[in-house]
Amino acid sequence: MEVALNISNLDKVYPNGQIALQDVSLAVNHGDFFALLGPNGAGKSTTIGIITSLIKKTAGKVHIYGLDIDTHFTKAKKYIGLVPQEFSFNQFEPVIEILINQAGYYGVAPKQARLYAEQYLKKLGLWEKRHQEARNLSGGMKRRLMIARAMLHKPQLLILDEPTAGVDIEIRRMIWNFLSELNQQGTTIILTTHYLEEAEKLCRNIAIIDNGKIITNTTMRGLLNSSDSESFTLYLAEPITADNMPTIDSVTLKQIDPYTLEVITNSKTDLARVFTELSRHNIRLLSLRNTSSRLEELFLKLVAEHDTTLLAGLEAKR
Repeated sequence: MEVALNISNLDKVYPNGQIALQDVSLAVNHGDFFALLGPNGAGKSTTIGIITSLIKKTAGKVHIYGLDIDTHFTKAKKYIGLVPQEFSFNQFEPVIEILINQAGYYGVAPKQARLYAEQYLKKLGLWEKRHQEARNLSGGMKRRLMIARAMLHKPQLLILDEPTAGVDIEIRRMIWNFLSELNQQGTTIILTTHYLEEAEKLCRNIAIIDNGKIITNTTMRGLLNSSDSESFTLYLAEPITADNMPTIDSVTLKQIDPYTLEVITNSKTDLARVFTELSRHNIRLLSLRNTSSRLEELFLKLVAEHDTTLLAGLEAKR
């Protein structure tokens, strides 16, 4: 399988001695939808900055579709579309001109660029705003404009750094649908996000970075399947009281209100035992909702374990 991005033994040390990345290695195959997650300051944006040559690395190798960015960046950058966290366009320029000018940097002819601009502005719900100055757009519209701009030269690798930060749920879903469609059409996507539901829904593979080191690099399904517990919210017809609250080994029960119960369980068998106990107390179940955020739980667990190990190592050196 063709490799879209290959990072080998990447280090970044800033002049003040701050270590941002330590021996980072990962590969993203063509056509993948890949999540690069981590806490604030973990090294995600530094990694993206190096891939896109906005930040100079200290050591290591980066290849984009087989091209070494140290020796062939001009050619390699044509494969990359970048959506950074910060808005980076001329706020006084009309929307459609922002896109056409961006395409020109990559050698796309104006006539073709207008066709591409129309395609992406319509897909992202911005066509009616095409002649407005960017400063008049809402925050959510500006986010979508950033995505459209990154796609104007039809890159094979799209890198998104917090693409839905600060947008409402409806716009976030629109962006999810757009990105899923792009990926299905063959665009390789790398996503960083603090909305873990977003990564869980969209991505097939995942790497988690913490303190400049990759602490896990696996499939999304494999990581999620390593979770032992699930949580459910149960909505009841009769109230829960201190007298009829079930007590079940290996199951955590938390009363939200008299008619709502949160259940954390390790198996469907345990959940069935909860139903049996509720029935024994003549409490009818109206409905239930799976409220598991397995990726969030695993993310927090992995980062906490890594931080604990890191602190122990530092203490040992003192």
